[in-house]
Amino acid sequence: MIKLLHTADVHLDSPLTSLALRDESLRESIQSATRSAFVQIIDTSLAENVDALLIAGDLYDGAQRSAKTAAFLTGQLERLRTAGIPVFYIKGNHDAENPITGEVALPDNVHIFDGRGGKQQLEGKNVWIHGVSFNGKHAPDSLLSKFEAPVPGAVNIAMLHTSLAGATGHDNYAPCSVAELSALGFDYWALGHIHKRQVHSEAPWVVMPGILQGRDIGEAGSKSATLLTIEDEGIAIEEVPTSVVTFLGHNIDVSGAENDDEIRQRIRSGIHGPIEGLQAGNNAILRLTLVGRTTQHWQVLRDRDVWAETVSQITEETGRLWVEKLDFALEAPNAVADSSATDELGQLMKQIAMEEGFAAQAQAEVDDVLSQLPSTRRAELLSDETALADLTRDLAEAGSKHLYALMKGASE
Repeated sequence: MIKLLHTADVHLDSPLTSLALRDESLRESIQSATRSAFVQIIDTSLAENVDALLIAGDLYDGAQRSAKTAAFLTGQLERLRTAGIPVFYIKGNHDAENPITGEVALPDNVHIFDGRGGKQQLEGKNVWIHGVSFNGKHAPDSLLSKFEAPVPGAVNIAMLHTSLAGATGHDNYAPCSVAELSALGFDYWALGHIHKRQVHSEAPWVVMPGILQGRDIGEAGSKSATLLTIEDEGIAIEEVPTSVVTFLGHNIDVSGAENDDEIRQRIRSGIHGPIEGLQAGNNAILRLTLVGRTTQHWQVLRDRDVWAETVSQITEETGRLWVEKLDFALEAPNAVADSSATDELGQLMKQIAMEEGFAAQAQAEVDDVLSQLPSTRRAELLSDETALADLTRDLAEAGSKHLYALMKGASE
């Protein structure tokens, strides 16, 4: 039996983006999450006594120089060296732009494939590892021509950092199709780059393990690596949990709740689902949404800040959950036939928000506020020509809804 552990997209020391960083008790574990996830990879490699660790690109996160990162990485890889476990590593787009990759002498158990491609035999085993690294931070063309033919009569594992045929949110790097990979005759394709786990094929295996540790709500859910077991009958794979902090979206239905006590009880019982789904020792950061129709609709929206604090306290009592944001998707109670003065005022606010004069003044004020932000943050918010107008419209709509809720909550 031969065991290999396949991981990718470690993004070592990449910062997690979460409002939960405001919580001092959680800040340290969030800031060190990518390191902790990599430690779990090393721990798993040792516990499973794997024959090799495969890192399919983006071990690093970018061009930041950090002696601490280099020392940490070397120390962890030394643990594998001491146990006689080799590491096979290809550089992805983030590695190619990171100066550490060219400055730190990694332990001699680490084999780094270069941009020309190559293959290495697993010592004492009839297994060959093939790989091609990025030469730079962009790889607009396919890299498949750089792979040598599989070794006849052996198990052949190929490592590639690729966007495949393209994926939302990811640059188009080293493009190729699953059909093209399958046609080359390798037994297992150890891929990297796309942050969502997916098994694209089982004959041969084409596996994208996903990112090691989610970094924001856009990378929600538990993350994992892939453990390969190679025996006479073929290759079997198994997911190995890696994330130490899990981002989750979760809804709590408060339909029919008639007072605040009932809503609080719904929240307390509703958070058990996320806890039950967590791995042992894992924490979760929630994007929580209250849904459903309740007679308390307007009062809840009026007191949204109070409810946000209430939910935070309830979840933190678990010791494993934190809420980074509370959203409201509540349905308004059935409207009565006669509209009130508040309803008429609400309609008037909607009309005012659509007027050209109001929109122009509001946009100028939003632009003035944004001008005081750092240029990088401003660029993120204003990604195209329509972004300022879109942001102003969203803010005006949110503001009118909040004022309407304040009035309705006071009158009902």
